[in-house]
Amino acid sequence: MGAGYGVAMNSQSILRALPFIAILLVVVIDLSTEPGVGFLPLLTLGPAFASVAGGVRRTAMVGALALAICIPLAVYDDLLGKPQNNLTIAAIIGVTAASMMASRLRNRRERELANVRLVAEAAQRVLLRPVPRRAGDLRVALSYTSAAAEAQIGGDLYEVVTTPEGVRILIGDVQGKGLEAVETAAWVLGAFREAAYDQSELPGVVERVETSLARHLSGEKFVTAIFAEVHDGEISLLNCGHPAPLVLRRDGGVHFAEPQEEALPLGLGTLGSPRPKPHRVPFGDGDQILFYTDGVIEARDRQGRFYPLRERAHLLRGADPQAALDELRADLLRHAGGPFPDDAAMLLLHRHPG
Repeated sequence: MGAGYGVAMNSQSILRALPFIAILLVVVIDLSTEPGVGFLPLLTLGPAFASVAGGVRRTAMVGALALAICIPLAVYDDLLGKPQNNLTIAAIIGVTAASMMASRLRNRRERELANVRLVAEAAQRVLLRPVPRRAGDLRVALSYTSAAAEAQIGGDLYEVVTTPEGVRILIGDVQGKGLEAVETAAWVLGAFREAAYDQSELPGVVERVETSLARHLSGEKFVTAIFAEVHDGEISLLNCGHPAPLVLRRDGGVHFAEPQEEALPLGLGTLGSPRPKPHRVPFGDGDQILFYTDGVIEARDRQGRFYPLRERAHLLRGADPQAALDELRADLLRHAGGPFPDDAAMLLLHRHPG
């Protein structure tokens, strides 16, 4: 967060100083040339730039400053009282008035976007309730980083529940953004929380979620997801078009748990073959598995390179899963060097009995 926040603050400071820099440059250039040449119309740049980052009062103040500076410069250029100078004064007043109106409209738009984002974030917080830090013999860590693009809240979702059949996990990503994506995430989470307790087999849970989602999705919208169920010494995974989780072995081995059969995302079940059976992955004491959404692996650095998740897996080797995941998140933020284009959720399971 530090690097992106610092860049944003520097950009804001430059924008706020730009009107005064423009006026100062006009004064310097005008005084550096012979009287009579006249660069006074360029003073309108001051209030025009002020409307980009300042409020209505600040824009009016910059316009008044430009007008005040225009008078002595007109005297220097021997233009005071002449039609050319009268037009310059009228231009400064007109541009200032237009800039004040633009500033007012911009501020109103920013408030509306902020309100929409707050509503979406509040809805998302209600849906994504805190996951348990321990579930059976699992220690659970969670990281969630929201995108910083206006009101573009994503549809990332996750859940960990302990059922009579064992610990069941869901992580997913709804196609699209905004409140519509949050609403779809609500349907998925609601169906999963109910089906996870009612269905004895993992495919049954998936089918219940698919059936529920089919009643609410329209068009070609879909949800990528992974359903998981923890057993003694292994974990069952049913991947519905989602990025494969990263498995970290106690002995130091690292690999992606790629599905043995490709499966369509949720919401597209009517277009293809039946769901494949879950595939089982060894998951013993001391092993870890990282579930994540595509906002993690699609984060790019300034050279356009994707985040190398597998190469950064060593950051997850710490004794405290949450501290290790926080370190990975910090590394991800440094890699991106600024706001994320998409939400990024990570869920780390560490098998640690006792």
